[in-house]
Amino acid sequence: MAYRCLIVEDEAPAQRVLKKFISDVPTLQLVDCTTNALDALSILKEQKIDILFLDINLPKIKGIDFLKSIQSPPKTIFTTAYAEYAVESFELDATDYLLKPFSFERFLKAVNKAIDRISASIEPTAVATKFENEQILFFRTDKKIFRLNLSELIYIEGEKDYVKIVTLTTNHLILQTMKHWEKHLPSNQFKRIHKSFIVNLKRINSINGNVVVIGEKEIPIGRNFKESLLSEIENKYLI
Repeated sequence: MAYRCLIVEDEAPAQRVLKKFISDVPTLQLVDCTTNALDALSILKEQKIDILFLDINLPKIKGIDFLKSIQSPPKTIFTTAYAEYAVESFELDATDYLLKPFSFERFLKAVNKAIDRISASIEPTAVATKFENEQILFFRTDKKIFRLNLSELIYIEGEKDYVKIVTLTTNHLILQTMKHWEKHLPSNQFKRIHKSFIVNLKRINSINGNVVVIGEKEIPIGRNFKESLLSEIENKYLI
């Protein structure tokens, strides 16, 4: 499979570097190269683009403003000589941020990250489905689709851009967000108790101060989540 690339860059030396690096990666295909965002918009409407290499300092409209204007952008790798835009670019869910001049190794790292995100872009089903009296979800990782029995799900832990799914039998690390899983897990069974943890209430052994104990695992309770957790326990389960 070839991942289709678009370069939006107004500096000729930077264009040459990107073209050369793309040509050196067999799984990449350069679809087009343009110097401004307006032309890029037309290309995106007419062509399927998987990875967008986007300069920040462009004529007429800056790369960050251009990305904000696209409803469903490709995986975007910013290229710029200015580090001060890094935070804003990641707030826009940019895949990576390459500071000029960048090496081929750094370029390849960004490309691999984009490919990983593309591979993981099929999200879990929007709602839990009942299957033989068992609630399930399906998710994709490592180019495979897995069934997740929710009764076996113990907790989910956020790790930067990934989430770790911990079950009774196995663990999975996938490129997803805690917010997405919190949205789609049944709220009557699963509770977010920390910015980095969602737990299965039915698997909790005890609550000791600011810690939830599940088996041998001690999971911290975030200050902003403790009141909601205790209220849930007291109103629904405490006797």
